[in-house]
Amino acid sequence: MQNQSKEKLHAKGIEVGVYTNDFKNEFISLTDIAKYKSNNPYITICNWMRDKETIEFLGLWEELHNADFKPIEIDRFKKEAGSHAFTMSPEKWIRSVNAKGIVSRRGRYDGGTYAHSDIAFEFASWISAEFKLYLIKDYQRLKSDENSRLSLDWNLKREISKLNYKIHTDAIKNSLIPPELTPQQIHFTYASEADLLNVALFGMTAKEWRDNNKDKTGNIRDYATIDQLLVLANLESYNAILIEQNKSQSERLILLREMVKKQLSAITLQRKDRLPQ
Repeated sequence: MQNQSKEKLHAKGIEVGVYTNDFKNEFISLTDIAKYKSNNPYITICNWMRDKETIEFLGLWEELHNADFKPIEIDRFKKEAGSHAFTMSPEKWIRSVNAKGIVSRRGRYDGGTYAHSDIAFEFASWISAEFKLYLIKDYQRLKSDENSRLSLDWNLKREISKLNYKIHTDAIKNSLIPPELTPQQIHFTYASEADLLNVALFGMTAKEWRDNNKDKTGNIRDYATIDQLLVLANLESYNAILIEQNKSQSERLILLREMVKKQLSAITLQRKDRLPQ
């Protein structure tokens, strides 16, 4: 899986694996959670999935979060759940309903059954209410640490962006604004160059963004990702160089857009290489 971040939770002496692909939705190891109760975690997970209430919960989660969910088998599973003849496994569930909330992973050290945090905490409740509380406590610690790191990164790159903004505006002032321009014309020149960068990075001008996001406050750059802020800082420096080289605005847009594609791709690849496989 690409762009994957892996962590560990610690609860009552048990290490529980966590991973995320999008830094928003965490998947927690049901296999590790089950080890708190059993030496055969897979059987424990399957026993939990045989329960009618579990089937109902899993089905509702998929209905709410999975656009590709196939609910055809759910009614049959509900009727048969709990009977001696009924069996359920992570693989059977995934295959039957095209589930996204539970996944099976291969791997010597981090293989097993994982589930979205919503589902994992439900499973932890079934295992042990006490264990669930310890698990949630460490999960909150993990999220707090993650938010602190992201905030630090965002603020750092925002400061870099401010520094390069000064370099960029100085280049505009020295090369594009002759002395005879009026204050209104000068403002237009700055705004035009700012939108050049907006189009190169976001694919739209500031006005186009406002027209499409009337419910939001601020401007297009306030909603930039950390990666976009970093690239924006580099764009401002690069555009300053292109201005000094007397490149036309249309020429600069092409060159800036090429830079955006290369740098965002490089950032993605670099993050992937840093993560453990």
